[in-house]
Amino acid sequence: MYDYPFDENVRVYRIAEKMFAVIFEKQPLRLNLKCDPIYALELRSIYKSVSGGYYMNKKHWNTVTVEDSDVDDESINEFINHSYELVYKSLTKKKRKALG
Repeated sequence: MYDYPFDENVRVYRIAEKMFAVIFEKQPLRLNLKCDPIYALELRSIYKSVSGGYYMNKKHWNTVTVEDSDVDDESINEFINHSYELVYKSLTKKKRKALG
């Protein structure tokens, strides 16, 4: 599920009303993804296209610049899944059960 709570160029994906991904659709295309703090620093040291979360808490969020990126599609998918799992695990048992 996604919405555009900020403006027509910023798409937000949520699970149980908690954000796990933000897509800045204007050029250059960028993704903000929730990330474990230690893993976030590791990714930033490996990829020049990964930086601290744009307009987010840089300890817990990374921004991935997609265009002309040194991050391949498979890695981006892994980062998205990691973000989703972090947020899912933070939900209460009741909210997780409601998701099915």
